[in-house]
Amino acid sequence: MEALNKMKDDIRQRENASVNLVEKEMNMFDENEAVPNTFEVLKSFFPHLRKIGRIYPDVIISKEKTGVSFALGVPTVKREDHSYLKQTLTSLTSRMTQEEAQDSVVIVSVADSNEDYLKSVVDMITKKFKRQLKSGSLEVISIPQFFYPDMLYVKHSPEDSQTFESWRTKQVLDFCFLMLYAQPKAMYYLQLEDDIIAKTMYFTKITDFVHSITSNNWFYIEFSVLGFIGKLFKSEDLSDFVRFFLMFYKDKPVDLLLGDIFQEKCAERNRQIRIQYKPSLFQHVGIQSSFPGREQYLKDIYY
Repeated sequence: MEALNKMKDDIRQRENASVNLVEKEMNMFDENEAVPNTFEVLKSFFPHLRKIGRIYPDVIISKEKTGVSFALGVPTVKREDHSYLKQTLTSLTSRMTQEEAQDSVVIVSVADSNEDYLKSVVDMITKKFKRQLKSGSLEVISIPQFFYPDMLYVKHSPEDSQTFESWRTKQVLDFCFLMLYAQPKAMYYLQLEDDIIAKTMYFTKITDFVHSITSNNWFYIEFSVLGFIGKLFKSEDLSDFVRFFLMFYKDKPVDLLLGDIFQEKCAERNRQIRIQYKPSLFQHVGIQSSFPGREQYLKDIYY
């Protein structure tokens, strides 16, 4: 926490010389202040959070932008010796028009306890994305460590299957936390990852496609067939998704849980749950996995 506060002080001192950033320590609200908090749902699933007054991320950089059409969520964690985040953010922000940037917010969620990594992300973003920070179309948050259950902190050897299970479990929780933060900001939420690139005019194509759908009777739209990348949700539905993910977060990866929702909802009602858009608008470019020692060569064949 001391390092986090120092980082915020450094950014604040840099403010007048570069970007007029609005920073807040969002955990320090007045106890009597009536602020809507979508994170209260977490207390139903995690008893250790019931002792916490107000659950909220550490907001490192934010203009508190709300009322936009789209929030784009980019969770990030430290990889062994490579980061794809700058490439991802460059692709996302450079392929928006000015009007599209004004009607959206990209949220980078640092889901890593490594304070050096958090500092490196903040330093990179404040240097390379000044315009987006100044306009409020890019934010950086950090997930507080008290959010995670103790089971994730049990030490295992790298070869232990429990290490992979803990990594997979934490990933589901990271997605849930980011979804809850983004929910009040926008009408739609687009789930992305920190090692992808976007097609030219991807944002225009998403907007046009959503507006072309005549029925509102859908749960999510796929703009990539890979995993949890490029999934678009209506923000009003995010709480339902989060509740479902939290009920089964120990059992499966999040993309398989999304498939379970698809099966369940199709069975219980006549609703077009999933809409697939082709060609895909996002491609996975990361080779070094966020799981230590693993490489992956996943590619979206429809990109």
